[in-house]
Amino acid sequence: NGTERCAAALPALDAPDVVVNLQGDAPLTPPWFLSALMEAMADPAIAVATPVLRCDAAAHAAFLEDRAAGRVGGTTAVFDARGRALYFSKEVIPFAPPPVEGVPSPVFHHVGVYAYRPEALTAYAGWPEGRLEALEGLEQLRFLEHGRAVACVEVEARGRVFWEVNNPEDVPRVEAALAAAGIA
Repeated sequence: NGTERCAAALPALDAPDVVVNLQGDAPLTPPWFLSALMEAMADPAIAVATPVLRCDAAAHAAFLEDRAAGRVGGTTAVFDARGRALYFSKEVIPFAPPPVEGVPSPVFHHVGVYAYRPEALTAYAGWPEGRLEALEGLEQLRFLEHGRAVACVEVEARGRVFWEVNNPEDVPRVEAALAAAGIA
């Protein structure tokens, strides 16, 4: 997984303060998501951080559509009042009815980008894959299974669509969003 690859590359790096893992399946990740992540890492108490984006009605519907069609799509995150991850899942959590336009959804889309302190990567590389990590196929669960905090950094879409490529059905959605943003 990407975290293991970052841990393996760590000895070749020149003593970084923070390592950022930007996933290739998320070409719609805007630069301000990374800026928010790095701002969070200014707190030396944070060893691992990842962005989360509150689902709008369209994103929530897309999550539910994937599940209804039997597809495993994006990841959702649940976190405490201080922004520490409680769980990440390929299921839509927490359970909530489909959102009503104008009412904030309680569901947050996990953005597959991570920032780590080198010591967090070193520890990660020494742990075996956890049971929940194996079941969900989510690398960040290894931190939680070993009692390590993962900071969830809430980011704003600023009118842009965010989605990643998890299934072939996602490609047209991502291509359309890239075209709308003038990127493709």
